[in-house]
Parts: sequence; structure tokens; C-alpha cells
Amino acid sequence: MSEALLAHATQTIAVGSKSFAAAAKLFAPDTRRSALMLYAWCRHCDDVVDGQELGFGAVAGKPEDAAQDRAEGEARLATLYAETRRAYAGETMTDPAFAAFQEVALKHRIPEQYAFEHLDGFAMDVHERKYDTLEDTLSYCYHVAGVVGLMMAVIMGVKDEATLDRACDLGLAFQLTNIARDIVDDAAVGRCYVPSDWLRDAGIPLDRVGDPAYRARLAPLGARLVDEAEPYYASALEGVKVLPGRSAWSIATARGVYRDIGVKVKTLGPRAWDKRVSTSKADKLRLLGGAAVTALRLRGQTPAARPAHLWSRPRPDLNPSTAHLPETSRPDADRPRHGSAATAA
Repeated sequence: MSEALLAHATQTIAVGSKSFAAAAKLFAPDTRRSALMLYAWCRHCDDVVDGQELGFGAVAGKPEDAAQDRAEGEARLATLYAETRRAYAGETMTDPAFAAFQEVALKHRIPEQYAFEHLDGFAMDVHERKYDTLEDTLSYCYHVAGVVGLMMAVIMGVKDEATLDRACDLGLAFQLTNIARDIVDDAAVGRCYVPSDWLRDAGIPLDRVGDPAYRARLAPLGARLVDEAEPYYASALEGVKVLPGRSAWSIATARGVYRDIGVKVKTLGPRAWDKRVSTSKADKLRLLGGAAVTALRLRGQTPAARPAHLWSRPRPDLNPSTAHLPETSRPDADRPRHGSAATAA
């Protein structure tokens, strides 16, 4: 393993996600290295599509530049698809994020479908997909976060579909929390992941989601997103029961940190978007200790059945002629189209 790639990945997560960085320190060394390198690729792809660096910088330009911005986004997205194919093909990668991803993906045999479904999530942003219902929002959550949970689970050695479901559930919960926390910030760059039918019922115009005048009406919707995340957090906890010791501790910690963010969003109500909600170092230490107790208590227990009402992820594509291609690239592999309807903060 290249120490330079690991150093790049470590720096990426330290700047891009302090919440995940704290939890990742608890993994066993080999698992931690692979998790960091996978995260570096996910962060890189997100930044490339948005024209950012480690989550910072402009996302949306001036309205009159919308067509050009979209064309540039399409081109960047096509490059990500092409580079990901090259990584899986074993070609030499010069970009450190893709070199790191290649090493991890080939070492752990991460299914290609997962990686391409993650890119499909970025395609949803490039194509400015609208989210009319909670089902639509959950589809987006799957692509940008649920499938990351699947890839992380593979790194931890998970092979059975039932436990993979729990990993996906944690990703869904994380993203619902992120959406609730970032509603106003997202609106500022022309994005909205809150179901539009919720907004209509609340009397919030779709083009004024971030307007302070509607903050009192927006607060119940943020709380509702947090509430929607709860059954997925609960389901994910069942998956912790079968993870290796340090992985269980790490995942239980990440779960606690992100869930705490949602609790704060709900508690703050209309003030939830006055500044970015986060967890303090003291909170992280408290949650880390609690997660250790939780992981030990759950170890070896049999997971309860997954509730039937929860959103279900797409199953692996077993068609050998298409299994290596993302849905947005079938059949024209080099021309990204609309994201799949089925992708850390």
C-alpha cells in the first residue's frame, strides 16, 4: 500500500468530514486504511462534480450561466465514469483519489455496481433531479450515502445481504440527517432534497425554501426528516451485532454522532439553520464512550428481522452483460444520462 495515498486520504477526511474522521480512528488498522481511501474517492468525486475542494467553494453559478454549468458538470461526470471503469480494469491511475480507490476496490472486490450507483447520485445533482415524494428523496439518499455504506461494509468483510441491508440503512439515516441539517445551505445553491409534496402541504414556495420568512414552517419539515431517519438508525444498530469488535465500535460511534446532529436540528426548531449544526469534541468523546458500551452489549446477539416497511435497496445486477455498467451509462457508456431511480458530511 502506498503511504502517499494513505496520507492523501487521511488529509482528505480530516478536512472533509470531522464526524467520520473521529469514528474511523476506531477501526482496526487495515480496515481504517481502506475506509479512509474509499472516503477520499467519494469526497473527490463529489468535489469534482460540484467544482469544489473538500466540500468548499462554489456549486451553482449565475442563472444565465446555467446551461454552461450543466455542460461542464456533464463533462466532469463523464470523466468520473470513465476513470472508475479504468480503475476497475486495472489500468494505471495517476490521480491519487482514483489510485486509492483502485487499490481498495480490487483488494476487497467491491462490486462495480456499487461504485457506479454512487456516481449515479452525482448525476442526479448534475441533472437537477426533483424530489416530489419521500420515496424520491430516499432514492437519492441511497445513491449518495446508502451505497457508500454498502462499500464500507464490504471493506469490513460483510458478505451476507441481510447485513448489507443494515449498512445501507445507516447510509440512508446519515443522508436524511444531512438533508435536514443543510436545507437552507442547499437552497442557497439551488438544490432541495425535501420532498416537494411536503413543502406544498406546508405552504412553502419551492423557490423560497431558504427564505427566513418561512423558517417557522420549515422547522417541522426538518424535524420530520429527522424522524424519518430514526427507523433506519434503529435498523443499522441491528447490523452492529455481527460486525468485528473494532468495526462495531466505529460504526456505533458514527451512528451516534450523526444521530446527535439530527436531535440537535429537531431541538433547535426554526433556529436550526442559523449556523451549521455539529457535534463538539466533548460530545464526540461522550458518544464514543457510549458506543463502546453499546457495541460490547450487542456483540454476538442475533439481529432482529428488518422491518418490512423500510425502503429497500436495489438488488445486485446479475446480468453479466450490464453488471459492470452504471444505470446512467446503459447502453451508451460514455454519455451520462439521468440518474437511476432506484449517493458523508
